[in-house]
Amino acid sequence: MTGAEQLAADLLAKMQAAGAQPIAAQVLQPAETLLDLYGEDIRARAYVTQDPRLGEMMLRPDFTVPVVQAHMKGGAEPARYCYSGLVFRKQEGARAREYLQVGYELFAREDPARADAEVFALFSQLLEGRGLRAVTGDIGILKAAVEGLETSPARKSALMRHIWRPRRFRALLERMGGQGPLAEARAALVARLRAGETVDAPQIGLRSREEIAERVARLIADADTPPIPAAQVHALEQLLALKGPVPLALAELRAQDWAALAPALDRLEARLEALEAAGIDTATLPFEASFGRTNMEYYDGFVFGFIAPGRDLPPVATGGRYDALTAVLGQGRAIPAVGGVIRPEVLEALGCG
Repeated sequence: MTGAEQLAADLLAKMQAAGAQPIAAQVLQPAETLLDLYGEDIRARAYVTQDPRLGEMMLRPDFTVPVVQAHMKGGAEPARYCYSGLVFRKQEGARAREYLQVGYELFAREDPARADAEVFALFSQLLEGRGLRAVTGDIGILKAAVEGLETSPARKSALMRHIWRPRRFRALLERMGGQGPLAEARAALVARLRAGETVDAPQIGLRSREEIAERVARLIADADTPPIPAAQVHALEQLLALKGPVPLALAELRAQDWAALAPALDRLEARLEALEAAGIDTATLPFEASFGRTNMEYYDGFVFGFIAPGRDLPPVATGGRYDALTAVLGQGRAIPAVGGVIRPEVLEALGCG
């Protein structure tokens, strides 16, 4: 047994001692359903193959989705699961393409703040004394901010899709606010479309003329949408840049008096109280509003990570809340859920074996 495998076994045993039931997931998973759930980043990095009998299949890129699928078939609540095994993702550079994950998932309908705190406190305990920096965030606050913008549903939907791609999101926000080179380029394109300049151009590619016409109509409709108010663009940019201890971040967000954020901030405040009750020193616990935006796209609330400061390594652990994912896999029957994973091989690289 390697050092990482021993670490994985020790972590799994401690998760079981915390009340989690071990669960397994097949290495080969059906691709059709899962690829739609993982988001653009994982879709691009998944190993996909064709099986003559089962159809399109993929090597397991993570455990959460298969665990949710298994639970939604009839698991009781509350339920706690743990697991350990290899996951497989294409990588750029020298990072491992297959690596161990040890994870913990909690399904509970009541008191989501307490469930968030339970998972974070468990990971804090498991990783204590290893010199790691904890960080928290909340995708739900970002989504609430986008939903509260004074703009069209189509523009809100576009921003929502790109929350996990920070550069694209910022470019879209700037353009929808009527600023920057993208706004100027879009205005020039729409002017040409209004004049019918490209309507009779030779057809190129696989799109039909009907599809092209529909796209042109959407572009023109978007151009007729008033810009997002500059004050709202500025407020969202400030939100994305917000960093600090959780209590101070919450106070700053409350002070902005942004009505659309109120329910999400109430959830953050409840989580803060639950974390304190679980023994976490929240006075110094970092909060970064943009944290989690390059991770799994199914997170929709609380997110957290444990990172090795000053080291060019992946996060040792990441996790968060994914209520919407359970609704998709449960065909509308949602079960609030939160969980996280630890990478034993990163711990071993840090000399934490």
